[in-house]
Amino acid sequence: MNSQQKPQLHEDWIDSFALRIVKNLQESGFETYLVGGCVRDLLVGIHPKDFDIATSALPNQVRKKVSNAYIIGRRFKLVLVKRGDQQFEVATFRRNVSSEELAAQTEEDAVEGDNYFGTVEEDAQRRDFTVNSIFYDPVQRKLIDYTGGIKDIEDRVLRMIGDPKERLIEDPIRILRAIRLSHKLHFSIESSMRSAIAECSGELKKSALPRRREEWLKFLRLKEPHLAFMELFDLHILEQILPGLHSVFVDPAKMEIFEIHLARINQAGIDKQDPTELFAAFMFAFMKAQYGEESWTNAEVFDDPKLAYFMREELGIFKQEALVLMKAMHLMSGLRKIDVYSRKGERRQMAFVSNDCFGLALKLSMMDYSLSANEIHYWLQQIEKFSGGKSAPVH
Repeated sequence: MNSQQKPQLHEDWIDSFALRIVKNLQESGFETYLVGGCVRDLLVGIHPKDFDIATSALPNQVRKKVSNAYIIGRRFKLVLVKRGDQQFEVATFRRNVSSEELAAQTEEDAVEGDNYFGTVEEDAQRRDFTVNSIFYDPVQRKLIDYTGGIKDIEDRVLRMIGDPKERLIEDPIRILRAIRLSHKLHFSIESSMRSAIAECSGELKKSALPRRREEWLKFLRLKEPHLAFMELFDLHILEQILPGLHSVFVDPAKMEIFEIHLARINQAGIDKQDPTELFAAFMFAFMKAQYGEESWTNAEVFDDPKLAYFMREELGIFKQEALVLMKAMHLMSGLRKIDVYSRKGERRQMAFVSNDCFGLALKLSMMDYSLSANEIHYWLQQIEKFSGGKSAPVH
């Protein structure tokens, strides 16, 4: 595939709002493309979740030409365009700035943050991996590739743009992104980048916890997250930034329990778009591995300062998310006592089934097989009974 060929992607997968934003800016005389993960996913046959747009228009020009557009960010100004419950990021082409250029600037010339605008080619060179630097013009149906990203997609290789070690030190979160993307796409990591990842893993300690938290959620949305965590262990990354999980992986018996439970996220119906549910499922698998399958009570586990530290300081789990997990685990014991529940009055039964954490408790019970098929069926019937006869999915 060269830049002039029609891409092998589903035209009908391109979001109509994103297409209209691109057309609008092009018709106003601005060079504008879809870029990044959406183009990469379209080329590998994955339905994109987000559509990012890159343009020669400056943020203020985008805001004037596109309705419901808002400039956000200070260090990196971009435009957020809202369409119903969807939003699209429109970024102006950026360029790298040399230290000499920065030194030569007067105070009046100085640009705040990362807002040095450039050409589409300069913008491509600033991106992290070659597969993320392909631009697509959905109007002309034309791919633009300055970094060899299309060939790397064909070869199923994840390659860094520029010197891998320099780029990883520049932003250590790229280490986690590289491993996650290689698992999502089933691509191999190019050898010099793989060596740089092993060498630079300690740099991740300098990264911001909220950014790592976002990556952990993306890891958990992978089809087989346990395999990605195993690779983090093999590359000595867990011991740097998730020592709590590292302590599970160094024990083969614990690791097996963790992997078995985490692999059940999909069949238990965990909502992968809900961070609270996703972290609850992860922590439940972790606790099963760390504390054993039967021998602990919720009270002693939740009083463990090491667990609290792991959740808060290593994973970035919010206090409210931890509380939901505790409540759901408390409800789980009640799910195993159908005889006690059935003797209660209807008002108390309804209060139990209507609890905000009831659905999560049922899903966690599916993860550890603590309920039989008949018991699960019984609780689904109770949900239906108290939701006004509407069949309620377990969410």
